[in-house]
Amino acid sequence: MTADLSQLVKAYDVRGVVPDQWDEELAGLFGAAFVEVTGAAAIVIGHDMRPTSPALSGAFARGAAGRGADVTMIGLCSTDQLYYASGALDLPGAMFTASHNPAQYNGIKMCRAGAAPVGQDTGLAEIRTLVEEWSRKGAPEPLTPGTVTGRDTLTDYAAHLLSLVDLTEIRPLKAVVDAGNGMGGHTVPTVFAGLPVDLVPMYFELDGTFPNHEANPLDPKNITDLQARVVAEGADLGLAFDGDADRCFVVDERGEGVSPSAITALVAARELARNGGRGTIIHNLITSHSVPEVVREHGGTPVRTRVGHSFIKAEMAAHGAIFGGEHSAHYYFRDFWNADTGMLAALHVLAALGGQNAPLSSLVAQYDRYAASGEINSTVDDRTARTAKVRTAFATRENATADTLDGLTVTAPTWWFNLRPSNTEPLLRLNVEAKDEETMRSVRDEVLGLIRG
Repeated sequence: MTADLSQLVKAYDVRGVVPDQWDEELAGLFGAAFVEVTGAAAIVIGHDMRPTSPALSGAFARGAAGRGADVTMIGLCSTDQLYYASGALDLPGAMFTASHNPAQYNGIKMCRAGAAPVGQDTGLAEIRTLVEEWSRKGAPEPLTPGTVTGRDTLTDYAAHLLSLVDLTEIRPLKAVVDAGNGMGGHTVPTVFAGLPVDLVPMYFELDGTFPNHEANPLDPKNITDLQARVVAEGADLGLAFDGDADRCFVVDERGEGVSPSAITALVAARELARNGGRGTIIHNLITSHSVPEVVREHGGTPVRTRVGHSFIKAEMAAHGAIFGGEHSAHYYFRDFWNADTGMLAALHVLAALGGQNAPLSSLVAQYDRYAASGEINSTVDDRTARTAKVRTAFATRENATADTLDGLTVTAPTWWFNLRPSNTEPLLRLNVEAKDEETMRSVRDEVLGLIRG
């Protein structure tokens, strides 16, 4: 019987409920198909702390070895640690994680050698086709099996990150870090070891059932514990990582969340300075307009792209960009194989804060220049019709222009908004930004009235 992969294989990864949607048998087929499509003689595999991750990654390894590939298992790791291994060892890689999804989920993020992404257009569709075929006809005859060996990359990963940010002269800082029972609890102690940082750990125990809160720091309810602890400890900042620790969210000394767009601008300025005031910075179209402004002010060239890591990484490669950021708190670095690493962004924040005496709220104020709505979701019956209704309503608006790079973006001198359909749900996603709160609220309410009316 052919496996139904329609709900399992997403645009950029494999993700679903275990064992309802997939299991070890399917994981083995994915391993074999991954080797077949990439033509890899050797691969590297890592996994997160979810209860099902060791068995699934082991089955994937057996499937890959059965197609003749030598497999390096790096065990427990963050997703960016797997990207490090893929880059440093120059091997295709597979990371077993479902990021911030609930405990019953698991998934696979795959990449080619040098952490180059594998998505629908870069091999994932072919992998899906093979798995479906083999689940119907049976797995291919095994070749001379490859080897499966273990390797520890955590220390080398930490050393590489620390070689990219100078933290030697920073003032002592106190940082509260919420790992959300995810892989930040594994990586942070090694990366922060020896830094002049008084580390206050929260939920560092690796537990894929997430007993304290969901490991998704972009949902405000999941950082309330961190915000309270930063204030109670009198800390300089707080950091929150998601389940696989590839995203990082920042809280200032008042317990207020710092916009990921402000972090993007801050890191962009630092990376431009590190590269002599020259370089291209990639940002997606729902990132604050403060980002391209700051990039230009520091001598760089901003490039706007669609939302989604595959688009960011493609533009990073095409332009030879030094850095890229998304408002979802994904941060991409040329010196990290164009891959995303929240840990490196966190180190930049520590270096910037520790390199001067002002509090974090003052430091980031220069990068946070506008009033933003945040992303607002609306469930609608006909996304195309509702989007067309909004476009028509704003078509004659004075000094406003529209583009359709990703959904509908309407831009005026003092405000802009983007309206995008969800890839997986009957939702329209709205982001609004304006020069002040009153203008933002007015535009937001007008667009929502058109969508929901």
